[in-house]
Amino acid sequence: MDWDAQRLSFGPAAGLYDRVRPRYPVEALRWMLGEQPVRVVDLGAGTGILTRQLIELGHDVIPVEPDAGMRARLNESIERADREIALEGAAERIPLADGAVDATVAGQAYHWFNHDLAHDEIARVLRPGGVFAPLWNERDDRVPWIRRLTEITDDFRDDAKADEYHLDRAIGFGPKFSAIEQATFPFVRTCDEELLVQLMQSRSYYLSAPPETQRRIESQIRQLVREHPDLAGRREFPLPYVTFVYRARKQ
Repeated sequence: MDWDAQRLSFGPAAGLYDRVRPRYPVEALRWMLGEQPVRVVDLGAGTGILTRQLIELGHDVIPVEPDAGMRARLNESIERADREIALEGAAERIPLADGAVDATVAGQAYHWFNHDLAHDEIARVLRPGGVFAPLWNERDDRVPWIRRLTEITDDFRDDAKADEYHLDRAIGFGPKFSAIEQATFPFVRTCDEELLVQLMQSRSYYLSAPPETQRRIESQIRQLVREHPDLAGRREFPLPYVTFVYRARKQ
């Protein structure tokens, strides 16, 4: 697997990504950062889905993103008359001074980090007691048709489980951080066949696949919607997620 090709594959689909990917439950964000506004860096900020939500909650957000296409989309989505809001950088090289922020977050991004480098860099930019909190929206595989969808997509993936979101809390984020706490927040969004296909089209394994593989993925997803007993004949259907949030404090 070409790791950089995978993690930097999103730029050409930035508009699609921003339009179809789900937001995060507000309760998850409040559990992550608390009720009071803080200065927070959003690592791997992408198109700004999490950034915008944190701004809406009153936080002072500094998004950092390595992909130029994703940064451009983020800057378009957040009007700032004085400057572009997104900074070029990555978890392994954060363009901020030591102790510059109260919190660092990573939405749908931590699995792309070089953890050995990123943990030290995240600790560097956090003030003492500051929070590091990665989080993911994950489809709820307890639902039979979603389990089948995962089986379909796993057949096409060669990314060594790049989207394996569950962290080993016993290992943690290294000696500069406290033990990891975890919370989960279920939610449901309304979906249809086209949205489900588009969600798959926004995934790294689809974007980096050859055209014939992309066509096979789309075909099997459409077949799932039209033939699975839980979905057949329905124009719209619920798509359940679980948001997994982890947090630890700089020692």
